[in-house]
Amino acid sequence: MSLPQKHTPLAQSGQIKTIGVSNHNLAEIKRANEILSTAGQKVSAVQNHFSLLHRSSERAGILDYCKENGITFYAYMVLEQGALSGRYDAAHPFPEGSDRARCYGPVLPQLGKLIEAMQRIGGKYDASPAQIATAWAIAKGTLPIIGVTKVEQVEAAAKAAEIVLTAEEISELEALGDAANINTLREWEKEMI
Repeated sequence: MSLPQKHTPLAQSGQIKTIGVSNHNLAEIKRANEILSTAGQKVSAVQNHFSLLHRSSERAGILDYCKENGITFYAYMVLEQGALSGRYDAAHPFPEGSDRARCYGPVLPQLGKLIEAMQRIGGKYDASPAQIATAWAIAKGTLPIIGVTKVEQVEAAAKAAEIVLTAEEISELEALGDAANINTLREWEKEMI
């Protein structure tokens, strides 16, 4: 990985305010920082897949590296395309023929215990499972990227940012996410470990 010489003056001149990478593992992020440091720059943001079902960025040390180096970690797929929203289950599957049905439909039964815990914990905070999944991602030090199409979804995301989960709740959710044993890695992604 090398940065073409002609691009560094743009960052140095202030025309590029921040530099980010997406779907990079820890070695690649460190290498990008090495390259950028020669021009007095650094990686400011990392955007990787991160959810209760996909924590490889945490396990690989990327979250810690970001915290230690002042890098913002943007988590995408926090709701796993709705699979962690609480809206879908074996009795209420994804729309037939959709990509989400193909990817998540077969594993909806494995999500039962996690969704139940998210509903129970959500009851304590007057929050939906989607808000609990979002609050969990925030508790891990990430900025979740939440796709919204309605005003209510923006309001729900804002409320999720106010929820402070306990250490016990975080541990329970993570244990249930791990126990679901679901691979949510998509075809354009790679494992971070």
